[in-house]
Amino acid sequence: MNPSAPNSSNNPDAWRTMPFDALTRRQMLHRTAGGLGAVALASLLETRAEAASFGAGRADLPHFAAKAKRVIFLCMSGGMSQFESFDYKPLLKEKAHENLPQSVFKGRKPLGMSKNQASFELVGSPYDFKQHGKSGAWLSDQFSHLAGQADRICFLKGMVTDAVNHDPAMTFLHTGAALPGRPSMGAWISYGLGAETENLPAFIVLVTRKPVDQPLSTRLWDSGFLPSQFQGTQFRAAKDPVLYLNNPEGLPPELHRRMLDSLRELHEDDLQRRGEAEITARISQYEMAFRMQAAVPDVTDVSKEKEATLDLYGPDSRKPGSFAHNCLLARRLVERGVRFVQLYHPGWDHHSNLGGQYGGIAKQVDQPAAALLQDLHERGLLEDTLVIMGSEFGRTCYSQGSISKTGTYGREHHRDAFSMWMAGGGIKPGISHGETDEFGFDVVDGRVHVNDFHATILNQLGIDHLRFTYRFQGRDYRLTDLAGKVVKEILA
Repeated sequence: MNPSAPNSSNNPDAWRTMPFDALTRRQMLHRTAGGLGAVALASLLETRAEAASFGAGRADLPHFAAKAKRVIFLCMSGGMSQFESFDYKPLLKEKAHENLPQSVFKGRKPLGMSKNQASFELVGSPYDFKQHGKSGAWLSDQFSHLAGQADRICFLKGMVTDAVNHDPAMTFLHTGAALPGRPSMGAWISYGLGAETENLPAFIVLVTRKPVDQPLSTRLWDSGFLPSQFQGTQFRAAKDPVLYLNNPEGLPPELHRRMLDSLRELHEDDLQRRGEAEITARISQYEMAFRMQAAVPDVTDVSKEKEATLDLYGPDSRKPGSFAHNCLLARRLVERGVRFVQLYHPGWDHHSNLGGQYGGIAKQVDQPAAALLQDLHERGLLEDTLVIMGSEFGRTCYSQGSISKTGTYGREHHRDAFSMWMAGGGIKPGISHGETDEFGFDVVDGRVHVNDFHATILNQLGIDHLRFTYRFQGRDYRLTDLAGKVVKEILA
């Protein structure tokens, strides 16, 4: 007891109004217990209120009228070269084998493996470029089908990112942070807007079945600190597209339904007592899995498509696991109300023999990607479906190492200037935004950082990226972190 504290022997409740430094330890704990309880109760009520909204999206979204309802992201994993696709630089051919002038580096040191090079020999593309459509967009002859869709596409030629190595760059592209642990873009969007269907997840992932040059971790479509039902669900090219979805042999659907009902009662009782969001997530996932048992076989059965549609996507459209097949599945998924479909097509990490490998992989994606745009347009879906194609970074204008005697070459990673494209979903069609210098080394106009890219996608979905936050461990997080601005110049 503080010796200067007033005598409370005649008033047993006097301690309730005493200053803290006049209290015994027992009196202080008694006095503050109610406040701690109130804090705990407020936290519990907040968790339950948020849990009640799961599945339908956040009640405060969208912030304004959306131009897009859904997103299809065609991710070219490995670092697709812009110089062999959409950024035409004839100077590289004219000055082939010459060194990139040191003035272009502007005092910066070469990044990645380039820092060990003694010379930086410029190398032009072996492919021919032509202008296409009314827009006059430049595309290489390796993308002849996409060239036919040029007037539906907005080319972003001033993309920049923060990371120069695959893992952090892929993580940054998908989560807005170079370090793992944050929610992916698809998880953010499904958490914010929910799904337009009750029978399929809001966020679905499709990976081309082929050898990979760079590993694709499931954390690229993870929900991070968001509730787990918002993570991406991977559909595989197999008899069972979703692992552990089907009932074991001998378990009839009626018995499975009764089991889930009983399990739900136990979980709801647990939720009333503990109020943890993960309990709601568990209930939601069990129920979704039950409904998916009927929905997944239907949506993945492309045999119901017309022959003309299958031919539009190319001969590989009939091969489960191919990029063409996955593009067709993406259309079928968004048609049924899936909010975000992520396609991965690895194989773009061309550090050597780029000329010998690029044509083959470009052929794998050119016709299917063009067919996806055409198919969505014909069905009236492209108007409110945002389609994106791009990589985690681009490639250098100079060869990685010396160009070999046979003329083969590769390109090193480059983060300071690369190309992507967007189409549909309220994006201006038939334009090219951004420009690089004559060597394609730096952006000189229309710079779009990955944070800006994310902000623009959210904007088209009716979401103000500055207001779209989630509190975790005492801090408000958002997809765009502490940066990002909407690229208004490309909005229709």
